[in-house]
Amino acid sequence: MTKNLTKLWAGGMRRLLAIQHRAARDALKSAGIDAPQPQAIWRAAQAAAEQAAQQAAPAARPNNGAPVRESRVGPRAAAWAEGEWRRAEHVAPAGAQHAGRTLAYGLYLPQGRPTAGMPLVVMLHGCQQTMDSFAEGTRMNLLADRHGFAVVYPEQSERAHPHQCWHWYDARDTAGGGEAAAVVSLVDALVEEHGFDHSRVYLAGLSAGAGLAMMLAVGSPSRFAAVALHSGPAFGEARSGISALDVMRRGVHHDPVALVDSQLGARPHPGMPAIVVQGDADAVVAPVNAEQLALQLLRLNGLADERGVRQGVVSREIFKEGYREQDYELDGASVVRLCRVADLDHAWSGGDDTVPFHSSTGPDASAMIWDFFEPHHREAVDELHDDELTQDAG
Repeated sequence: MTKNLTKLWAGGMRRLLAIQHRAARDALKSAGIDAPQPQAIWRAAQAAAEQAAQQAAPAARPNNGAPVRESRVGPRAAAWAEGEWRRAEHVAPAGAQHAGRTLAYGLYLPQGRPTAGMPLVVMLHGCQQTMDSFAEGTRMNLLADRHGFAVVYPEQSERAHPHQCWHWYDARDTAGGGEAAAVVSLVDALVEEHGFDHSRVYLAGLSAGAGLAMMLAVGSPSRFAAVALHSGPAFGEARSGISALDVMRRGVHHDPVALVDSQLGARPHPGMPAIVVQGDADAVVAPVNAEQLALQLLRLNGLADERGVRQGVVSREIFKEGYREQDYELDGASVVRLCRVADLDHAWSGGDDTVPFHSSTGPDASAMIWDFFEPHHREAVDELHDDELTQDAG
């Protein structure tokens, strides 16, 4: 991505400037003039290289060849906007199914608004991302200021995974099952502490974060009113890192509907309205995953049987500039929406492409996701043995 290219370029500049300074130092020494200390030379070279890199960054191009657009606002303003940013750690207590664990997170609260009754959006980052980079790249906090919702960014620990990937393919308590349980525990604690509207808690994820979000949508449906899956893998087949890579590259080999049914068994599910966003040029998660996810979500919402979409469901396809939407509606309301973005690689659509894994290509995914979320509420439902479902899902 752009930032990596800039780092490589800046590193070359540092080496070049260091050589130039070393040559100048040797020339001064030969002339009997005291040369500056090596540390001063390096600091000067580094400062010059970083200044040059900042000037050159807007002209660089990401992997998909699109010109890089500077962030419309400064990086910190894009991430934190005008509200309050809180970093903290949540200690998820041990339960019957899960061991206790600590989960770092960032919480964004819009300025000057009471939190009682406020919606909450949970954002699960992808691999090689942090709470900070995900907040900055998606610009979700700017929307939070505009529409009056809070945003929480759970962060995967490098101790749990060296690339900070969520274990979406491994439902064991020591991996994805425990991570999902910690997210649920965090949501419950925040709702209780701040008085957020428990019927308007929404869940979004990118890549591995989308995989964990799907695990939660299947396993803990009573906590979330709707889910957004961006560049995510199809659900239910992967059981290891190797099989996870296979799903990402080729999609699931088994019937997607049967995989959902096998996870639920005879247990009821209240449904989960969902929007799926996928880049057609994604070489990391093949676009077939999005099609399979949409079918699985239709099944999860009771809109499809073993033979396909059931009667009474209205399917609408809309072509827009650079992308197309496939909406599945019931009683006039969109329940499942699939958005395929042309020319988008493995990155957040319409994001800040100065941040890795975000791209200016395509529509603003954050805005699309909130527009989909906003009308949905989670009606009061039984807990449905959420802990057991999360344990089995994946």
